[in-house]
Amino acid sequence: MPRKSRILIGASHPADAELLRTYLGDVDCTTEVAIDGHDLLEKAQSLHPDLVLLESMLSGLNGLEVCKRLKADPATRGIMILMVSTPELGHIERAVRAETDDFLIKPVDRQQLVQRVRNLLKAP
Repeated sequence: MPRKSRILIGASHPADAELLRTYLGDVDCTTEVAIDGHDLLEKAQSLHPDLVLLESMLSGLNGLEVCKRLKADPATRGIMILMVSTPELGHIERAVRAETDDFLIKPVDRQQLVQRVRNLLKAP
């Protein structure tokens, strides 16, 4: 039996993390939560998740900086990253430059989140 996909959630507030976890209930996965950018980088190194669901406004290191660091490190470069952000001008462009694999705007639609996560988990 194949192992469940591992998703690491980086959220700015516990309520946001819990909402994203609830939304991922339809995906066959295990989830872990990081409380800030530094915590996320440490957990990504130790857990080797298949996907990071990353809010752009994390404390410590923001999501864009976390994304850049994950993609620059050979040990974490292959982790798929789905960035979640408010619809601020230029945010999508900055996320693309940080090498995010996909992007969602808040408020997150459950169906759209589930479909994008499934697509990213299938990506080679």
